[in-house]
Amino acid sequence: MADLMDTITSLAKRRGIVFQSSEIYGGLRSFWDYGPLGVELKRNVRAAWWKAMVQERDNVVGLESSIMMSPKVWEASGHLESFTDPLVECLECHQRFRADHLEGFHEPQSGTEVDEGTVDMAAQPKCPNCGNDRFTDARNFNLMFKTYMGPVEETGNEVYLRPETAQGMFVDFVTVQAAARKKLPFGIAQIGKSFRNEITPGNFIYRTREFEQMEMEFFCEPGTDEKWHEYWIEQRMAWYTGLGMKEENLRIREHEKDELSHYSKRTVDVEYAFPFTDWGELEGIANRTDFDLKAHEKVSGEDLTYFDQEKEERYHPYVIEPAAGVDRATLAFICDAFTVEEAPNAKGEMEKRTVLKLHKELAPIKIAILPLSRNERLVPKAREVFDLLKSRWMCDYDDAGSIGRRYRRQDEVGTPFCVTIDFESLDDNAMTIRDRDSMTQDRLEIGKLTEHLADRL
Repeated sequence: MADLMDTITSLAKRRGIVFQSSEIYGGLRSFWDYGPLGVELKRNVRAAWWKAMVQERDNVVGLESSIMMSPKVWEASGHLESFTDPLVECLECHQRFRADHLEGFHEPQSGTEVDEGTVDMAAQPKCPNCGNDRFTDARNFNLMFKTYMGPVEETGNEVYLRPETAQGMFVDFVTVQAAARKKLPFGIAQIGKSFRNEITPGNFIYRTREFEQMEMEFFCEPGTDEKWHEYWIEQRMAWYTGLGMKEENLRIREHEKDELSHYSKRTVDVEYAFPFTDWGELEGIANRTDFDLKAHEKVSGEDLTYFDQEKEERYHPYVIEPAAGVDRATLAFICDAFTVEEAPNAKGEMEKRTVLKLHKELAPIKIAILPLSRNERLVPKAREVFDLLKSRWMCDYDDAGSIGRRYRRQDEVGTPFCVTIDFESLDDNAMTIRDRDSMTQDRLEIGKLTEHLADRL
C-alpha cells in the first residue's frame, strides 16, 4: 500500500496537481503547493461542498470570517488551555514525536518507579528515527501558531492563526442570524484556511500545518439535537458516495467517551481507507451542545441567546458541526479514483493504462481538445472548437505528441472527454468524442457538440 501512495504522490507532482512547497530550497516540511490541475480539483471539491451545504438549502447561509481574531476568542473556546497534543522527545537523536502516535505508548501509572525525565517504555516501540528506546516525559504542546500584531513583539500584542474556522461562526452568530433573518434550525457555513503546529505531520497532504476546512455550524433547538446529528451523519456520507467514492472505502466511527473533545456530547468520524493506513479520519460530525455560545457569552458579556417567537422564550441553541478538510477530501477522491487497468493501444495491443476515474463534477479538466497533429489546416479548426467550449467548461488544448500519448495524459488527470479534430473534420465539420472510462468514440457534428457534452457532463 505504501508503494501505491508513492505512485499517487509521483503522479500528483508529475501532472501538476500537488507538489512540495519551496522545493528549490529543499522544501518546507508538511507544506504543499497546488499546481494548475490541483487548483482546479480543489476548487471543484469546495464548489461541490458549497452547492450541497448552502446553495441547495434554504436554511444554511455563508460566512467568511477573519483568520486572526481577538485572543479572547481562543480563551473562551478553550483552545488556549486544552488544544494540545502529548509531545515526547527521543533522548538519543532528539527527534520529537506525538506520543499517542507511537504504538504501545503508555504514560507511567501513578506510583510507577521510572528514571526522572523518562516515560515507561515497557510497551513502547523504539524511536522511528534512530531505534533508541528512551524518551522524555510526555508534555502538552499547544498546536496554535502564535504571532504578534503591530511593530513590537509584546505579550499584549499576541494573536493566533486560527486552528479552526468554527469560532468565527459562533462569535458572529447573533449578527448573521439577524442579517439573514433565519429562524431555528439554520446553519452557518464557511470554507477557509486553518493552521495547526502539528508535531508529526505527514502522509502527503493528509496531515499538514496549513490546511483548508469546510465547516458548518447547524443551530437547533435543544432536545432536537440528536435527531439533527443523525440527519447530518447521513447527509455527509451521501455526499461522498454521490461524488463517486466507493462505499466499501468509507465507514462511520463512533468516538469513545475518553476521546471526546471538551465541547462534545457525541462525535462520529467519517473515515476513509487511505493507502497509508487502515482507516483515516476524513470528516468529524460533532454535537457541540450549547458549549460555544455560552462560553463566548461568559467571556464577552454579550447576549448570545436566540429568541424563539413561537415559544416566547430565549435559549442557547445546540449546535451540530460537520467539519471536513478540503485537502483530505481531495486526497481521498484522488486515491479512490486512481485506477490501473488493461486497455488497447492504437495498435490494438493490450497495455496498462493509468486513469483517474474522478466524478465529472470534480474533474479538473472537463474536455480536452486535441487536433490530430499540428497541421496548419487542423489547428484553426481545433482552436474554433476550444473557443466554442471554453466559456462553459474548463478545457485543455493540447497538440504536442502522438494522439495516443495525449489520450493517456488526459486519462491520468481524469479528463472525462477528449474531442479530436482530424482531416475529415475539415470536410464534414464533425469530430470524434472519446469517453475516458469506456474509451468509446462517437462522431458528432460541431453544431451538436455543446448539447451532447452538456447532457453527459
